[in-house]
Amino acid sequence: MKKKIITGSKLWSVAMITAMVTACSAPAATSSTANAAVSTTGTTKTVSVSEQTSVKYADLVTMDADDTNVSWSATDSTTIKLNGTTASITGSGAKAANGSVTISAAGTYVLSGKLTDGQIVVNVADKGTVHLVLNGATINDNDSAAIYIQKAGKAIITLEEGTENAVSDGKTYVYADATTDEPDAAIFSKADLTFNGTGKLTVTGNYNEGITSKDDLKIVSGTINVKSADDGIKGKDMVAIQAGTITIDSEGDGIKSTNDTDTTKGFVAIAGGTFNIQSGSDGIQAETALVTDGGTFDIVTGGGSANAPEKVEEGPFGGGWGGGTPPTDMGTPPDGELPAGMPSNNGTNAAGAAPSSSTNATAPADSNADADTSTTAAEEETTSAKALKAGADLAVNGGTYTIDSMDDSLHSNNNVTVNDGKFSIESGDDGIHADQALTINGGTITIAKSYEGLEGAIITMNDGDVDVTASDDGVNASGEITATDADATTTADDSTQAADTDTTAVSNTSVTETTGTTSTTDQANQSTDANNNTRPQGGAPGGMPGESASNSELHINGGSLTVNAGGDGLDSNGSIYMTDGTVIVNGPTDSGNGALDYDGNFEISGGYLVSAGSSGMAQATSEASTQNTIAMTFPETQKAGTLVHVEDSEGNNILTFAPAKDYQTVVVSSPDLKKDGSYVIYSGGSSTGKAVDGLYTDGTYSGGTKVVAFQSTSNVTWVNESGVTTANSGMGGPGGGRGQGGFGGGRNRTQSGTSGTTTDTTGTTGTTDTAK
Repeated sequence: MKKKIITGSKLWSVAMITAMVTACSAPAATSSTANAAVSTTGTTKTVSVSEQTSVKYADLVTMDADDTNVSWSATDSTTIKLNGTTASITGSGAKAANGSVTISAAGTYVLSGKLTDGQIVVNVADKGTVHLVLNGATINDNDSAAIYIQKAGKAIITLEEGTENAVSDGKTYVYADATTDEPDAAIFSKADLTFNGTGKLTVTGNYNEGITSKDDLKIVSGTINVKSADDGIKGKDMVAIQAGTITIDSEGDGIKSTNDTDTTKGFVAIAGGTFNIQSGSDGIQAETALVTDGGTFDIVTGGGSANAPEKVEEGPFGGGWGGGTPPTDMGTPPDGELPAGMPSNNGTNAAGAAPSSSTNATAPADSNADADTSTTAAEEETTSAKALKAGADLAVNGGTYTIDSMDDSLHSNNNVTVNDGKFSIESGDDGIHADQALTINGGTITIAKSYEGLEGAIITMNDGDVDVTASDDGVNASGEITATDADATTTADDSTQAADTDTTAVSNTSVTETTGTTSTTDQANQSTDANNNTRPQGGAPGGMPGESASNSELHINGGSLTVNAGGDGLDSNGSIYMTDGTVIVNGPTDSGNGALDYDGNFEISGGYLVSAGSSGMAQATSEASTQNTIAMTFPETQKAGTLVHVEDSEGNNILTFAPAKDYQTVVVSSPDLKKDGSYVIYSGGSSTGKAVDGLYTDGTYSGGTKVVAFQSTSNVTWVNESGVTTANSGMGGPGGGRGQGGFGGGRNRTQSGTSGTTTDTTGTTGTTDTAK
């Protein structure tokens, strides 16, 4: 389905939130039903949903004996031999007339030969099961469906072992009257339809679709090739694939389910198989839940990522103004110079000119849902071309995925959960996008190309190996989340989830999106953010002074995360919590973004963090952290690959790192750092060890130039070439808002200020005079 969007913008739509209420609570994707409700106050809508983390194929699909039955005998079946425009029939239950064969009784029918212009019609009044065995059959109808299951309890199509079969239709259909629009596929069924067997079937849908069932569509096995003018394989109530080799070349969606009136249906569930899908629109689309347990997937959508529309930022440096007037009290970077294009306190930019973006910008509709449209003076019509797309929850439990998508590679209008699997992704938009919760419990994910790598309102990484390359934000937590009960509240202490849990975890959360409003909370004399978290006191609070942080969150509890971002590396409109794992961030080279960007807190209590990037928007972790951090700002930009080495007074290695891009600020947090430790930072040199993503964990470092020696007296220590210094002045980077950026990463802005901590350093002994 086509939709209209503004080129380069991917903005949240309140209309989309309202439309997804029914889909978000789909019991078909969950073991319990969530209570979905919408409350409206002004322009704020809250949607309660159920976060599902362990749905599997077997939870959704049951195969009965008929589905798996491939046996037949000549004595117990009716034989249909096709010959040009006629057919000879041996047995009962079928008749040939006017070039077509009509089956009127339940039973087994074995088809062979070639029908050049005719139709196989199944019309069984008693709703019995009809078993069609394609035993080397070629069936074509020039003006209608070649196989039409008009009425039956269930239809089974068996692909006989060792045979090749073909079904096709013409480019135009002849209907009985102007009100009739069915059938519209080469194989069309109004009953449940199952494919099994080990033979081969080639389906050519010249008119519209390849294979369509208006009820359940199941594929147990077989080799199925589909080429279609629109969708390849479509089931209404479900598409369930147990195994097989499936190749699809479709102008529309590759595989899809369509039931949008019953939340227990409309899902796609895949246990395994081999899939090669090239689609003009979505690769695999579920109206409700999409679950994959395994399989090998090669998916190209919309001509691939190279065919994606160019992203056009709406703000002056990387992210737009977030739909409202940009704050003017922005603080000043350490060198006293505002980045070019950034507005100063008098509303002008560094060059003395007013910013070019409108101060009355209106947030248009989001482009993630097919039904979304937005109307502006400069709009174009585009097609949803996501690889894996779910209207409700998307759960990946295993499999190998090679994806080149014009649009998001993995997308859910609700929650995305990756429990396992191997992913090689190139995306023209987001690598993995969840409108609400994105949870990674395992797997190996390589996003080699994307606009934003990982995006969701709450992003949780518990385990796995994730490598993200993004032209904008690497990881972007944005959107308003409100817990609906105590069990849903996520903190740094309880957010860890076992990656190998055998039970279904369900927590109720809600997403709140506000457009065109500002917070009414007076924060002028507060030192806490919108979530009652303590604002960083010296850890460089994110966003703009006085702004209201959202309660979107990024949680890192384990695994390995490597980010190479042109925009912000790790970006949260709310807070970031890290308890374990390894995080490497190669951030931006421009001063309009930061390697770390958050509006609330960044609380780290474990794991290993290193980030490198530009200095203009640099942030470190928060003072609320229980693990220590060093943030080093070099006097000038360092070239990519130039080692930065940190060691303690005894020569123990804390960090040896070769950033992938030019950098000026490096942040490192390690369990080995001590609050009162003495450290030396070197630049350049070499290491005899082996680097993984630029990080050396072994070998001997030598040959570098000593930059500074200092003693740490705080759990967040900022240093430059002269010694301990003050934190950056609190300017979070632009961006963070649902693809459109948003100034400072937040959605609601207040103009009241929040006092921070300033530190005056005497000499290089680390003795500080702190004024609050």
